[in-house]
Amino acid sequence: MHELGIVFHIAKIVEEVAEKNNVSKISQVTLEIGEVSSIVSDYLIDCWNWNAKKSELLKDSELVIIPIKAITHCAKCQKDYDTISYGKKCPYCGSEDTFLKQGNETNIKNICYK
Repeated sequence: MHELGIVFHIAKIVEEVAEKNNVSKISQVTLEIGEVSSIVSDYLIDCWNWNAKKSELLKDSELVIIPIKAITHCAKCQKDYDTISYGKKCPYCGSEDTFLKQGNETNIKNICYK
């Protein structure tokens, strides 16, 4: 379960941002997570809740997940398509000369404090 390591990393970033901004209590952290990032949102939230209990800064904070749709681009026909539905093969021209345009990233979108 790599979600716990991800939570530790995000919590560290949030703590650094809070310290720089003299914030003593975080109420919510919003993450954008790509559909094909291999992160299981439910596991991530469970790990967040477990870890948040150990920190005065994060205690009772909520982790909100916003999914980022996975989109693949075809280099041959220059069209974009839904990665989950079609995978590597372009549904428009059949080419496999494709690349993932979005959907593998993880971003901290927002940090809310009390």
